Amino acid sequence: MASFEVIGGKKLSGEITPQGAKNEALQIISAVLLTDQKVTISNIPQIADVLALIDLLKDFGVAVSKVSDDTYDFEAANVNLAFMQTPEFRKKASSLRGSIMIIGPLLARFKKAYMPKPGGDKIGRRRLDTHFLGFQNLGARFNYDTQESFFSIDATALKGTYMLLEEASVTGTANIVMAACLAEGKTTIFNAACEPYLQQLCSMLNRMGAKITGVGSNLLHIEGVQALGGTTHRLLPDMIEVGSFIGLAAMTQSAITIKNVGYEHLGVIPNTFRKLGINFEVVGDDIVVPEQASYEIQNFIDGSILTIDDAPWPGFTPDLLSIVLVTAIQAKGNVLVHQKMFESRLFFVDKLIDMGAQIILCDPHRASIMGLNREHQLKGISMTSPDIRAGVALLIAALSAKGKSTIHNVEQIDRGYQFIDKRLQALGADIKRIA
Repeated sequence: MASFEVIGGKKLSGEITPQGAKNEALQIISAVLLTDQKVTISNIPQIADVLALIDLLKDFGVAVSKVSDDTYDFEAANVNLAFMQTPEFRKKASSLRGSIMIIGPLLARFKKAYMPKPGGDKIGRRRLDTHFLGFQNLGARFNYDTQESFFSIDATALKGTYMLLEEASVTGTANIVMAACLAEGKTTIFNAACEPYLQQLCSMLNRMGAKITGVGSNLLHIEGVQALGGTTHRLLPDMIEVGSFIGLAAMTQSAITIKNVGYEHLGVIPNTFRKLGINFEVVGDDIVVPEQASYEIQNFIDGSILTIDDAPWPGFTPDLLSIVLVTAIQAKGNVLVHQKMFESRLFFVDKLIDMGAQIILCDPHRASIMGLNREHQLKGISMTSPDIRAGVALLIAALSAKGKSTIHNVEQIDRGYQFIDKRLQALGADIKRIA
């Protein structure tokens, strides 16, 4: 288990470029199973979860060729479905949350799929109902073996239909869309997710020959086609990294330029950080964050304390609430962070309290942060990263703290952030990886 040793309290400076979007990558890479022709994907982040999915596709017999550090060719002409019955598949797929995304393409093209209950972050319950009820609406039949924690899905005759999703799940919508692309007839999905990553997937599928309309809205129409072809696709910059670097600059009083952020796809993210009092300028497609001695949290118009909560797109992404929470620690003023989606995602705040933060964990979903306004500096401690986003929040806290911090289990951070220690070192951070 690797760890980071961080000597905090240093101001950083320079430029940093966000990696390709992790959440988009997991959907887009899974979609290569929909065709026997070559698909080229660029701006792929070199992170553990994405590389594990690519490795899983190789085990299926997908021909994978690395063109450059961030570009791969995929050709799924000879897919070995028998691999799904092997212990190796169960082991690999169960350790990777993103493995759930291969079910839709497998059902669409090969009419059957098997899947162990996937792993991922320990942030509370993460239901798969939207995925499987959607497949069921299309005519698939599934069985869940509770003892083996294993799904078996048969889809010998997928047919288009109308469905109203109980939740606007991004991965659920993506999986259903991929299955519906090769189904017979028309599928209409209401309350569909409309995140930029889902828009990217639909645009890619349309270039492959799919017929999807309503992209960018919560009402999608998919006309089934006989087959899909190859294409090229470039992933968006990772919006979670963009938000993380804004918070990092504010907490460490640093002047940082975030390059090539894909600003038009960031939605309410920039304005949410502005509500925390963080000033920055948009220059072209870059975000320039100046050094700030202090930043003050805005109240609501009526003077009441600001609440920042997560919501389906175009609302604020839940993946950045941990970053908002840690950034608010050194702000002037108070804010309530309300994490609606996952009931265990705020449980890392005890480490921040040990560092000197003024936080009250109201319940599993809400935390009240009373900003220190830099009157007191956080102190370095030893801690363990519980999940990807909390891990980076703890890293930001450590970089702003006085003295040495040690963060264990940084493999969690590696799952979502590419070479984060080396990229921070380039900004002047005192961080090293130890075994």
